[in-house]
Amino acid sequence: MDFRHEWKHPVNGSDLRELRGRLRRVLRPDPHAGPGGRYKIRSLYFDDPGDTALREKLDGVDRRTKFRVRYYNGDTGLILLEKKGKAGGLCGKQRVVLSAQEAQAIVDGDIAWMPDAGDRPLVTELYAKMRTRGLRPKTIVEYTREPFICVPGDVRVTLDYDIRTGLRRTDFLNAACVTIPAGDTPAVLEVKWGAFLPDIVRDTVQLKNRQASAFSKYAACRIYG
Repeated sequence: MDFRHEWKHPVNGSDLRELRGRLRRVLRPDPHAGPGGRYKIRSLYFDDPGDTALREKLDGVDRRTKFRVRYYNGDTGLILLEKKGKAGGLCGKQRVVLSAQEAQAIVDGDIAWMPDAGDRPLVTELYAKMRTRGLRPKTIVEYTREPFICVPGDVRVTLDYDIRTGLRRTDFLNAACVTIPAGDTPAVLEVKWGAFLPDIVRDTVQLKNRQASAFSKYAACRIYG
């Protein structure tokens, strides 16, 4: 897993508008973004019966991991299984592609096929944790993302908002699955970079009286189930 630096800042509505204007003037929109420079993300997060991933996040445990499955803009033609890790203030991610049938099987608890998933060790790792630790789908997290990139420093800046929860539902492939706003959850500015953060990016994302925090969309949605 390759690790990168990461900042997160919860932001209010006026901050969001200000940042959007600044970022559009300084950085390039991510070419993967859709119309309007944004896309929707729907994720299904996993946790064990003791809610270890949730508790480690809330307690600020230095080394931790969590699993999720996600797709974009309602397109189930590309579904990703991801393992996200944190260590020493750095973040990293591994991902592999799942078919819609494989993703639905995991949701349904049909995991016997996973040890034979070919050259996808991440699928095998999730299977092992589902068998030994009782890892299971917990909740749907859905939001809109506006992404920007800066090639020097391998920087990616995102604005995430309209964060919604599926409560206790896990049928995230169902387009008719209802999600609701996750209370008064703020929008989130995320800044990720590799070897260095260019000054122009640092200056662009600065907000008065805002500090990096350990905000988690998963934790915000788990309040509801």
